[in-house]
Amino acid sequence: MANDGTGRSVRFEQETLSRVVEQAEMTQNIPYHVAMIMDGNGRWAERQGLPRIRGHQVGVERVEEIISAAPEFGIKYLTLYAFSKENWRRPSHEVNFLMELLSTYLDCELATMKKNNIVFNTIGDLADLPKVIQEKIARNKKETGTNTGLVVTFAFSYSSRHEITQACRKIAGEVAEQKLRCEDISEQTISDHLYTAGLPDPDLLVRTSGEMRISNFLLWQISYAELYVTEKYWPEFNKEELAKAVESFQKRERRFGRTHAAEADPKTSPSFPGVKP
Repeated sequence: MANDGTGRSVRFEQETLSRVVEQAEMTQNIPYHVAMIMDGNGRWAERQGLPRIRGHQVGVERVEEIISAAPEFGIKYLTLYAFSKENWRRPSHEVNFLMELLSTYLDCELATMKKNNIVFNTIGDLADLPKVIQEKIARNKKETGTNTGLVVTFAFSYSSRHEITQACRKIAGEVAEQKLRCEDISEQTISDHLYTAGLPDPDLLVRTSGEMRISNFLLWQISYAELYVTEKYWPEFNKEELAKAVESFQKRERRFGRTHAAEADPKTSPSFPGVKP
């Protein structure tokens, strides 16, 4: 059976993709927003007898592959956990390499994003990043801002607890300034003050490397997301693995707290902020 040079079966990949796309067209059961915790770059490299930085380099290649493949599955929003606030605690040489890698990525992928109608977006405490990277992020957002295709959101220096804390401070400030009444604060109010304001909540959260934890990622937003954990490290997570994740999602029933019988009753449809029925 033919493969693409990496040991992957091209026939298997094509069959899986066709099955998933056909199922999506029949049922419209599509994870429109997929969030990903991209974990395991360093461990993958170490298992290959390679330096950790090589894992990050291959990880970028997988980012490019997944962004390219996502629209084929009907995915409209892709949110990638690229660098957490906690990651600043890593050895300085690794952090410096990651910042250089990010800077290069922002330059090299801009033309591709413009060509492929991709919207570049970010969440996180961008003030933590080097000034030159902040400038490149602003440039990429501006130059892809009128695109209408896949919205790719990178989480840089991101912490969900920090995000929620900042939202609470903003809301408290508005109350203190009498711009908002306490009794008018709703779930939507909180959602509107998060980094992700304007984005739908994730339908599917994917985590690589087999770790069974959320790691301070989108704690508010993934309240009703389906979870998919794979033993594959991020450098191994290719288009075929994405197809498996989407196929797993398609086999699930999302009830949002309702009973099976209530699902057919439109009066019981959920109205949670950012959640699609």
